[in-house]
Amino acid sequence: MNIIGIDHLVYGANDLNAAVQFMQDFGLTEVHDQAFGRYFETLDATGILVAEAEHPELPAKLASISQLRKMVYGVADQATLDAIQAELSQDREVKTLASGALETVDDVGITIGFQITKRHELNLPVEKINAPGAPHQRGYNQLGVDHSIQIQPRTLGHTAVFVPDAAKAENFYVNRLGFRVSDRLGGGPFLRAGGTTDHHTLFLIQAPEHIKGVEHISFHLSGPSELMLAGQRFEKAGHESFWGPGRHGLGSNWFWYFDGPLGCRFEYDADMDQLDESWIPRELPLHEDNAQAYLLEFRKQNWAPFNGPAKKAG
Repeated sequence: MNIIGIDHLVYGANDLNAAVQFMQDFGLTEVHDQAFGRYFETLDATGILVAEAEHPELPAKLASISQLRKMVYGVADQATLDAIQAELSQDREVKTLASGALETVDDVGITIGFQITKRHELNLPVEKINAPGAPHQRGYNQLGVDHSIQIQPRTLGHTAVFVPDAAKAENFYVNRLGFRVSDRLGGGPFLRAGGTTDHHTLFLIQAPEHIKGVEHISFHLSGPSELMLAGQRFEKAGHESFWGPGRHGLGSNWFWYFDGPLGCRFEYDADMDQLDESWIPRELPLHEDNAQAYLLEFRKQNWAPFNGPAKKAG
């Protein structure tokens, strides 16, 4: 199945104003004139649709504390949509919406959709480094740190999802939709969709039924320096850091997670491993050293040898 990745997620918000402010501060751009709700997108048009929790156009709420209503995957073409409809219609209802998109539920009861992807290719500069023994990537007088830059997430990368039966969910996404296992952490699989080389599109985490839903959503940035600057700005805007900054072992992506008003966390990430069909999955026990290759902590330091203007001698 040529599934590219997640095009957008649909949420109901208990506090829509707080959700809107959060996504604006995070760097997402609002696209107006939606059929309902408010849509916030990345640079490649993937993003989040959010509406008041009781809005009648929202899919039904999960029987859990999650505010997630729907996960919509983008596919390469109509042939892929047709193949998905044929496959899943064997044992469940698959609705065809007025837009031509499909809607159904996965094997753990989460509403999912499929549409011809609306994401567009990006042609943007990437972070560059200079190192002894290699040609300079960043030329003379080009600074590596620039606090004046505007930062916008480039694309919605992946979701981590709490599910009551990770093995059942894995079987559905792998055997029915063509996802591949990249690695496992504590038995939980990192899965990548068939149309992407990103280390993972979906991370399944075994959890009780009452918290079923998205644990976090990641958004790719240009690189680790941009991630550090974005995280600093977001934290100074009053948003609470949950974990990071740091770098994961499985996937190798830099990360910084923040708590948010949609009942899930938002992650800035950068520099994800890219895999092909020759990759052999690894399996590691669940331990903090396997979840984070390293973790950075900001601390206030009085490193200067004085606390103000130098005193005159005498």
